[in-house]
Amino acid sequence: MSQELPTATLDIESQTEETRSFVRQVRRVTRRKFTPEEKIRIVLEGLRHDVSVRDLCRREGIWPNVYYAWLKDFMEAGKERLTRDTVRDATKAEVEGLRRENERLKQLVAELYLKVHLLKKTEIPGLE
Repeated sequence: MSQELPTATLDIESQTEETRSFVRQVRRVTRRKFTPEEKIRIVLEGLRHDVSVRDLCRREGIWPNVYYAWLKDFMEAGKERLTRDTVRDATKAEVEGLRRENERLKQLVAELYLKVHLLKKTEIPGLE
């Protein structure tokens, strides 16, 4: 009888672990996926302060830490976008220089293509 008790306890523990694993798997599969538009709507609604963040999260079915992670991502993306607007990647002169170089390279490729085409059409005596 003393042997049965530890075995029964181990059996119950393994079933409990299987149940927990199953529940985790179901939650993972049935987790709601939010589109970027929904995330933006929720974050903006939270920023307006019409409703408390706690109530907003409860209504939307998300945890507050998820809301704050979205808020942080939203703010970082806005900060990056605004920074890019004030500091351009290339100046107007650099862009114009790149356009001229691109045009020159296109012309060079066209000339080389024409030469290759003419060489293929030209018959060389003695190579028949």
